[in-house]
Amino acid sequence: MKIRSVEPIELAAPGDERSSPWSSTVILVKVTTASGRVGWGEAPTTLMTRSVFESVREVARFYEGRDLSDHVAALREFERYSFYRSRSMEATSALSAVDIACHDLVGRELGAPVATLLGGAIRDRVRAYANGWYSDCIEPTEFATKARAMVRTGFRALKFDPFGDEYRTLSPEGLDAAVDRVRAVREAVGPLVDLLIEYHGRFLPEAAIRAGRALDEFQPRFMEEPMIPELNDRLVEFRRAVRTPVALGERLLTPADFESHLARGLVDILQPDLTNSGGFTYGREIAGVPAAHGAPIAYHNAFGPVQTAATLQMDATLPTFFLQESFEASWPAWKRSLVRGYAVEHGEFRIPTGPGLGVEVDEKAVERFRSDVMDSMGPEPPWVIGGTWVRRTSRMRKGGS
Repeated sequence: MKIRSVEPIELAAPGDERSSPWSSTVILVKVTTASGRVGWGEAPTTLMTRSVFESVREVARFYEGRDLSDHVAALREFERYSFYRSRSMEATSALSAVDIACHDLVGRELGAPVATLLGGAIRDRVRAYANGWYSDCIEPTEFATKARAMVRTGFRALKFDPFGDEYRTLSPEGLDAAVDRVRAVREAVGPLVDLLIEYHGRFLPEAAIRAGRALDEFQPRFMEEPMIPELNDRLVEFRRAVRTPVALGERLLTPADFESHLARGLVDILQPDLTNSGGFTYGREIAGVPAAHGAPIAYHNAFGPVQTAATLQMDATLPTFFLQESFEASWPAWKRSLVRGYAVEHGEFRIPTGPGLGVEVDEKAVERFRSDVMDSMGPEPPWVIGGTWVRRTSRMRKGGS
């Protein structure tokens, strides 16, 4: 089966819902064979939306015209000729989306879920943690109220960023506010709910360590990206000073990156992102790293429903699976309408068992929310309306990945 076309599709939320890249845009990739069969992948958005979209077009040249059974060779050829593959997130994000779509197609052709192509599922459901639920929370009481609401839906693990506008350094007032927020959530949900503290990789080592020591008392399950990524070598100091385990991985792109962080004692829990680190082809290699070290793996999953469906297929096969990130409870209705075939129920995902990714993309919904602005917009991405996102950065950071 020849690959006829590889098409990036940018979807945008309707009207005034275009407020942030995490909630209001999705990049899907549609791979179509000469016989008309279709497979779907997804790429990250955020500030990379335009560059990733254009990178998909470059990657497409290596796939179009090839037989579907040859799609891994196309990936390797792209790797050979792309000088910056291992350090360009735009390139690896585009490559990931196409690789995911090709695996979706192969699974559909064989009538098997991608998990079977990866060696077979060892579980049929996975525990999820909720993210995005705390958007626009500022006061501790607001965090507590929304945390209780998420626990009532069945979640027993919640991730959130308590640091507000603090960046690089951490003021005494900022630390006090973060402690108050985490304390409020812990008191609201009790000791049996896992709290996951998101730093968003924005602190210098001294500030990160001071925050970690102050928040240890609430017994978080992990602290995510506590330091500016360029300073990750100093996570050794953080791990010596702070009892809570360190999680990271969404900005690591290659198996060597993950191996290096584990071997140097910089991280406890790995969080690859299937949509920026090479899709399933490289995902299998990356998953072997924590398996070899006996380290937990908890996939980063902050964008859209095709990403979630693909990630669940990986989760089904992982011997050291730990937790799965979920934004579903916080998505707008338009994003939830894009895919049918999976759901979060009582804080768990059931792994879809249909062919390919196990889900169906609603192509009518894709056409309804399709945006052609990628070819016609000026310098601002479509989700920035009169600078709205820039003005709302502090709020959006609270609900980010």
